[in-house]
This record gives sequence, structure tokens and C-alpha cells, in this order.
Amino acid sequence: MPSDSIRAILNWSGGKDSCFALSRCGQERIEICGLLTTLHQDMDLGSSKSSGSRVSHHEVSEELITAQARSLGLPLKTVILPANPSDKIYSATMEQSLQAFSAEGISDAVFGDIFLEDLRSYREQRLNSIGWKAHFPLWKRDTKNLARDFIAAGFRAIVVSVDLSRLDAGFCGRMFDTQFLDDLPDDVDACGEYGEFHTFVYGGPLFRRPVEFTTAGFREMSYALGQSQHRFVYCELAA
Repeated sequence: MPSDSIRAILNWSGGKDSCFALSRCGQERIEICGLLTTLHQDMDLGSSKSSGSRVSHHEVSEELITAQARSLGLPLKTVILPANPSDKIYSATMEQSLQAFSAEGISDAVFGDIFLEDLRSYREQRLNSIGWKAHFPLWKRDTKNLARDFIAAGFRAIVVSVDLSRLDAGFCGRMFDTQFLDDLPDDVDACGEYGEFHTFVYGGPLFRRPVEFTTAGFREMSYALGQSQHRFVYCELAA
């Protein structure tokens, strides 16, 4: 990486967009020094017993996210958030988590967002308030082309989450490949930018070796998104 490159962290969900953003950082002269993932405490359905921490909306386990980071050769910092945190709690928790990076002279963060203006503005405002800068390597890319470029580059991903108000449950658990894209309804974004679906990347050109996992069934959960409740189906992945 050139000496004038920017040292940054990448907000890592384990999905295709954050992975493809990582692959594009070299073109932006950005050196990724670590991955930052927010997790929530998972609860077994029908019981009060905790079953570990998972990525919000993806519901991928911390164990698999750790395995990804290990295969990518990048350090991982995880942040545990309470269920449905308020904006105040979320902001305070994230600001605190960034202090360790600030101490290392890092004040730049990379995101895999593509075209949601309000989300970009939110991220920029929050980071600017603590002297950080946000970067968006995929910004305004055509999502149909982006999805196919991701697949053509050799990345491999599985669909782990589907919003049942936008897609049939049968799309969950499928490989994120050209057939999946061909089967998507016309009103569903090819990258799921509106949250229609989420993925877990398990292999590709950035990985030293594929992340091993098995599928372990499906489960449904509800999330509050904005003013409405959305029902999701998740493909359980076991390390």
C-alpha cells in the first residue's frame, strides 16, 4: 500500500457489500487495518437461554464472523449492543468502541453502502462529530452490475436472511449466484440494498481459505424497521 494511503477500519457485517467494499479499498488508496462488527445477544426461541452473539439482521454467529476475519488475515473488533438500542445508546457505544482505533491514529471508516442517502448522511454526521471521516467505495454503483461483478470476481456467498414482505422464504439458504439474481422479482434490488435479503461470504479472492460451515435449518423472527414490523426468515449456519 502506498505511503500516502489512508489507514481505516471497515464496518463488517460478513455480507457481500462489506466484502466487496474491502476488495475495492486498494483502488481508493485505503489500507484496512481492522474490521468492526456490531453484534446482539441471541436468545434461543422459546427460552431465556442465551445462545451467543450474532450480527443484527444477518443473524450470523460471532464464531463465523471471527472465522471470516481469520481467513482474511485482519483483526476483528466486536461490539455487543442491547436489543433494539436507542439512538443515544447506539451512538455512545459506537463512539466508545472507536476510541481504541483513535489511539492508534485511525480516524477513517469504510462502509459498504451503495445508494441510501439518509443512511450515508447519518454515518457521516456521527463520525464527523468525533473527528472521523466515512468512505463509501461502492457508492452509486449500479447494483445489478455490482452483484454480477461480485460473483464474477469469484466471491462465494449464501443468502442467510430474507424479508418475507419482499421475498418468498424459498430464497433463503440459496447461493448468491447468477441464478439467484435471475430469479429475483423486478422490484427487489439485486444487492438487497433496501434490506430485502442479507448474505454471508464464505470464500473468494481475499480469503486464505474458505470458511467452513453447515446449514442447520431455518427460523423466523420479527424486527421493527421504522414504524412497521417485518418478519424475516433466517438460514441457520453452524461453524
